[in-house]
Amino acid sequence: MQFAIGIPQFAFDPLELRCFLVRAEELGFDGAWTQEQIIGSESFIGPVELLAYAAACTERIRLGCAVFVTPLHNPVHLAKSIASLDRLSRGRIDVGVGIGGRGLPFAAFGVSSEDLVDRFTSGLQLMKRLWTESSVTFSGPFWQLQDAVMEPKPVQQPHPPIWFGANYPNAVRRAVRMGDGFIGAGSSTTARFRELENIARKAMAEFDQPDFAIAKRVYVALDDNANRARARIDRALKSLHGRGDIISVAAYGSTEDVVRGLSEVTDCGAEYIVLNPLFNDLEQMEWLAAEVIPRLV
Repeated sequence: MQFAIGIPQFAFDPLELRCFLVRAEELGFDGAWTQEQIIGSESFIGPVELLAYAAACTERIRLGCAVFVTPLHNPVHLAKSIASLDRLSRGRIDVGVGIGGRGLPFAAFGVSSEDLVDRFTSGLQLMKRLWTESSVTFSGPFWQLQDAVMEPKPVQQPHPPIWFGANYPNAVRRAVRMGDGFIGAGSSTTARFRELENIARKAMAEFDQPDFAIAKRVYVALDDNANRARARIDRALKSLHGRGDIISVAAYGSTEDVVRGLSEVTDCGAEYIVLNPLFNDLEQMEWLAAEVIPRLV
């Protein structure tokens, strides 16, 4: 088992964030992950900028975003940003990609919701080629390049690991065919993750991908007062995801309660868990490292 921590992304003091990142590395977390929310009422720091800052604050810990909603991005720009992050971090970047769910304002980005899968797969293919080929000629329905050169290449070869966010069977199978790992969304339940994990395992055998990785983001709230923990994480999740029926995705309460919730996730086949507090981030991270993780490894 490996464990990562969610990087605080709400409006914050940069010096406090530096202390958080340094401490995450000292505590031995395997990774530190961001999310992407471009439009929303929360004061949410962008993932590319935050990962660049995190790279400057740390030496060892891997850094990732789960997920970039890639149809909202120009793949040439995104490929350049990720290659630059991989260089700045000396090869510590993980890249989460996803198509995006209902309710996203696709029109604000000049994107039609009718061709998302084609745009997603075509854009990912283009990014991989820009990372790995000396010169790229690409002719597709959305982007065209002629003898395009992108330097420098990422440190990691052939490119940084690609993690897919997916919530449907076809998307999970696509992840196994095209990616290096599947990461279950924090907004999905453990039961739903179990269903998708089973699909991923079958696809791994079908496509001969034994090294494909499986992960899950889990929102956590530690508090000896379980009712208080529930109320706080419920408010935070409603604010983050814009809906009020999401508390069932979180692990909250005492150490025993959170260990029990996370054990259910590991029992479903997760090999890597992104632990994501949504308040008192440093205090929660210390508690997780001292009392929760030792009981799960």
